[in-house]
Amino acid sequence: MKARVLSGVQPSGQLHLGNYLGALKNWAEIQSSYQSIFCIVDLHAITAYQDPAELRSKIRETAALFVASGIDPAQSSIVVQSDIPGHAELAWLLTCVTPLGWLQRMTQFKAKAEKQETVGDGLLQYPVLMAADILIYQASVVPVGDDQSQHLELARDIAQRFNSLYGDTFVMPATSHPEVGARIMGLDDPTTKMSKSSPGANHAIALLDPPAVIRKKIARATTDSHPIVEPGAMGPGIANLFVIGQACDPSITLERVSGLRYGDFKKLVAEAVIARLEPIQQKYREVTEDPGYIDKVLREGKERVLPITEDTVKTAKMAMGLYVPAG
Repeated sequence: MKARVLSGVQPSGQLHLGNYLGALKNWAEIQSSYQSIFCIVDLHAITAYQDPAELRSKIRETAALFVASGIDPAQSSIVVQSDIPGHAELAWLLTCVTPLGWLQRMTQFKAKAEKQETVGDGLLQYPVLMAADILIYQASVVPVGDDQSQHLELARDIAQRFNSLYGDTFVMPATSHPEVGARIMGLDDPTTKMSKSSPGANHAIALLDPPAVIRKKIARATTDSHPIVEPGAMGPGIANLFVIGQACDPSITLERVSGLRYGDFKKLVAEAVIARLEPIQQKYREVTEDPGYIDKVLREGKERVLPITEDTVKTAKMAMGLYVPAG
């Protein structure tokens, strides 16, 4: 039997080139090698306020972009986190075995809490819900970026603590996960990872950006004081553009770009990005033409995974001594 892989993304903001090159592209490439489950984690999104109508729309858009990026609903289960009751139920069971200190030392919690006047409990419990997302599917492989490695390690700690208290219940998710792909930095700040939450209009290239917008954003991308591309002396901005260009078009090599003026280099990168995103955008238009198609994909994904989640929650409840009806 194939190992089970689980990963997900929040439906807040716009999915961008960094999400594709760093995650979605990799998911599409590995999906046939595993029992693949890809989750739209909307419960995580509401740890910060989301406009309800926009969130509903973004959930469907995210599912459509999963398919457009190569996730095959015939091979992989695409599901919405809040549509699977076990995610929230298991999160509560795991909360009851998770020491408060473990959560308070999470670097993402500390970083986000510093930026907010009022910190909701959901932000503190976010890593427990993430652990539930993984453990409810008994996933052994979890492809995540470096910024989520601490959360994955916490999921392992929680699973180990639960198993030690109540007996072997959860599969330990692997810490050595598949390579997650290129690390894409912000166009306006090449020292920080490209993010859906950044307010900068020129920070990220959205997967649905039209060609003219892509050219404009790349033309305005941060560079440095050198007039030409020098492979041995690339600043972070030029290095980031090179990574983007090569990830979209492998023929963009150091030898090819060496000596190019920045304007010409940026045009080369922009056209590579446009060419890479064009089939994704075309597929997105196709899958959104039928308003019932995405609902069908999500319904079928839920039907496939629901028995797994229900069995895991039942097993955890029985281990803890909670009431489980006979039969």
